[in-house]
Amino acid sequence: MPGITHLNPAGLHTNPAFSQGVRADGGSLVVVGGQNGTGGDGAVVPGGLGAQTVQAFRNVLAVLAEAGADQGHVVKLTVHLKAGEDVTAGYRAAGEVWGPHPTAITVLQVAGFARPDALVEIDALAVVP
Repeated sequence: MPGITHLNPAGLHTNPAFSQGVRADGGSLVVVGGQNGTGGDGAVVPGGLGAQTVQAFRNVLAVLAEAGADQGHVVKLTVHLKAGEDVTAGYRAAGEVWGPHPTAITVLQVAGFARPDALVEIDALAVVP
């Protein structure tokens, strides 16, 4: 595994779910493009934000696995949620699939996505030795 250092400077809020920053030394950069909650058939999974978030994280994990990586290699996540959705369902789903792998993260609410039925999109940056 590359040298990944979680950066949580004194004086900044700390949270076990994320790091304020991450330094990655060595390895290859893996960029995971935005993943919606779509199944292998390309259709958005039913069940609302929670189900779509679970599927989107599974899709991110599949791309990481293709690169020989997993959650421990991720240095940055960006999660886009459709505005007006209950983010609690998204956070709960993230914990279910992602597990205790804190990293630098940005969570945004957006007006919508290219797919009108999508409620979430997640992208990731990872460093693989």
